[in-house]
Amino acid sequence: MRIVAALGGNALLRRGETMTLEHMRLNIRSAVNALAPLAHAHQLVITHGNGPQIGIIALQNEAGSEEARNPLDVLGAQSQGMIGYLIEQEMRNVLGNERAVATLLTQVVVGADDAAFLHPSKPIGLHYDETQAREMERERGWKMMRDGAKWRRAVVSPRPLDIPDIDVIEALVAKNVVTICLGGGGVPVARSDDGALHGVEAVIDKDLASSLLAQRLHADALLLLTDVDAVYDDWREGKSKPLRRALASSLDPMRYEAGTMRPKIEAAKSFAMAGGLCAIGKLEQAAALLAGKAGTLVSVEDE
Repeated sequence: MRIVAALGGNALLRRGETMTLEHMRLNIRSAVNALAPLAHAHQLVITHGNGPQIGIIALQNEAGSEEARNPLDVLGAQSQGMIGYLIEQEMRNVLGNERAVATLLTQVVVGADDAAFLHPSKPIGLHYDETQAREMERERGWKMMRDGAKWRRAVVSPRPLDIPDIDVIEALVAKNVVTICLGGGGVPVARSDDGALHGVEAVIDKDLASSLLAQRLHADALLLLTDVDAVYDDWREGKSKPLRRALASSLDPMRYEAGTMRPKIEAAKSFAMAGGLCAIGKLEQAAALLAGKAGTLVSVEDE
C-alpha cells in the first residue's frame, strides 16, 4: 500500500510541554516507533504539522531587530528543516539499511486572492490564558483565538492548490524511499503573472495539504495522526461519543471547530470522496488505525 501519514504538531510537542530539543526528540522517537511497522511493510510518506514550533520561532524572530525579522514563509521553511531532520534521523536509526529516508523542503501554491487572507483562522505557537492573550494583542498587534481552554496566536491559512515538487515526491516514493515532506502544510507560495513563485505571509493547514498530496500521489490511505483517539460526535451538546466509522458524504465539516478538527474532517472527506481510505486518531495507534481497529474511519462507502 501507499500511505500518507500526517503527524499533528501537537502530537510532536505535547500540550503543556515546553519546546525543548529533548521533548521534541522523545516525542518524535515515539512517533517513529509507531510508524516503523508501516515503513517496513508499505510505501510511506510522512507529513507533519509545525504549529507549536513555528509559533515559538516567530516569537524568537520578533525579539530581533526589525530589519532582521523574517516572514512566515521563511519561518515555515526553517521549521520544516528542523522537524524533518529530527524525524529523518530517528527513522534512519530504526530502519537501519533496510530503507532509504529523505526529507524534502516542500513549497505549496496558494491563491494570492484567497479570502482567507482577510480572516486569520489558524492557531500557532504557545497557549495563553485570556489575560495573557489580550496583552499579546496589545503589545504585538497579533490576533488571538481560542484553542480549547486556552488562547493562541491566529494567522491566515489559505487553501493549498498545487504542489510544485509532486514529481520529485513521486520519484522518491516509487523508489521505496520513506519520504518526509510538506512540513507544516508546506512553505506557502503564490505564482506571479509570469509563473514565478514568491513566498506569502501565511501558514497552510497541514491536513488539507496532506489530503491534496495523498490524492496527487494516488495513495491508498491517509492517516491523520493527532493526540486524540477519534473524532467525537455531538461534542457541542455535551454528550460526546467517538465516531468510529463515517461515510464521507454524511460528514459536515462546519459542525466541527475551525482551526482544530474541522480541517481534519474536510481533509478526510476530500480524500475519501476521491476513492481513498482515511483514518483519524492517535499517533500511537497508527497501525491499528490503518487496520480499522481504532480511531475514526472515513470512506466513500461502508467497509
